Amino acid sequence: MSKIDPTARIADGAVIGEGTEIGPFCIIGPHVVIGRNCKLIGHVHITAQTTIGDDCTIYPFASLGTPPQSLSYRGELTKLKIGSGCTIRESVTMNAGTVAGGGITEVGDRNYFMNCSHVGHDCHVGNDVIFATSATLGGHCEIGDFVFIGGLSAVHQFTRIGPQVMVGGVCGVRDDVIPFGLVNGQYAVLEGLNLIGMKRRKFTKQRLATVRAFYQKLFHGPATFAERLEAARPLAGDDPAIGEILDFIGKGKRPLCLPAIAK
Repeated sequence: MSKIDPTARIADGAVIGEGTEIGPFCIIGPHVVIGRNCKLIGHVHITAQTTIGDDCTIYPFASLGTPPQSLSYRGELTKLKIGSGCTIRESVTMNAGTVAGGGITEVGDRNYFMNCSHVGHDCHVGNDVIFATSATLGGHCEIGDFVFIGGLSAVHQFTRIGPQVMVGGVCGVRDDVIPFGLVNGQYAVLEGLNLIGMKRRKFTKQRLATVRAFYQKLFHGPATFAERLEAARPLAGDDPAIGEILDFIGKGKRPLCLPAIAK
């Protein structure tokens, strides 16, 4: 059975999964669905058409599914979907989607959101992601799996961050970041590959050497970046990571985050 503190306010229509604990002074709206074995510690606010997967822990003053911070919003009932096994720490905010952006904000499984981090409307966040304190996404961002976003960093709206990227602390990310990239700086620049993350994902020494050689040719070789990119396309089959990087670049509609010296 679920355990609900008598001071909590659960609106008619809300669905609370078996084994879930709702702590003191939580407020749950009528269209909310919470999975099994979750724990809302206290003072949690969940509204809109929000669904939360199993085994999530949500700390005080988190606010989930609140209206999108968009001037186009006209009060429509839109969605926030959070996966299973997530930890959402104090004062995290996640906004529901907008009709123009597809109507849904999506967050995957096993993610860890440190205090005061924010997911803007219509964002799509992958699995096994970590947001450090006050990491912030503008609307419509796409974040791949195994991404780490450092404390006090902000990602500009519509920006894509590929899988296994590490964003340093206090960064402003204005451009798309390739998969496996490492970015740093007040206005983020590409500093190399996230080698530590790649090793944790069991990349062999040979694979690391292959991807590093590709990276050097693409970002630090002779000629312009556009010419180097065209020359690098035949290398897509040398390693799945290279193919993933080239595919990511090919699908981009925004500027790409480049090293400070790349042209």
